[in-house]
Amino acid sequence: LIPIRQEILSRITNKNQFNKLKSILKAFPDFAITRNDYEIAAEYFNKCRINGIQGSHIDFLICAVTINNNFAVFTTDKDCLSYSKYLKLNLHKVRDFDYE
Repeated sequence: LIPIRQEILSRITNKNQFNKLKSILKAFPDFAITRNDYEIAAEYFNKCRINGIQGSHIDFLICAVTINNNFAVFTTDKDCLSYSKYLKLNLHKVRDFDYE
């Protein structure tokens, strides 16, 4: 998803790391986003805002595409936990790893 690429890459300030991650993300295909996704994203934005939860437009677009397509979200972003109180987000849980 293009918004996910933007969201991930926007956090990388080191140019070498940015280019490396951009190259790695090319392995994932783009996914079409529909008018319906944008409209539902606006509904999710309003629903969460009414309940005191703020988020970015891109976050709610990612939520809409995720829910509309039965995708799961793999994130450590606590905002997604807040959204999931009011939206039917399928969140992957991050597992603890024992490196020994």
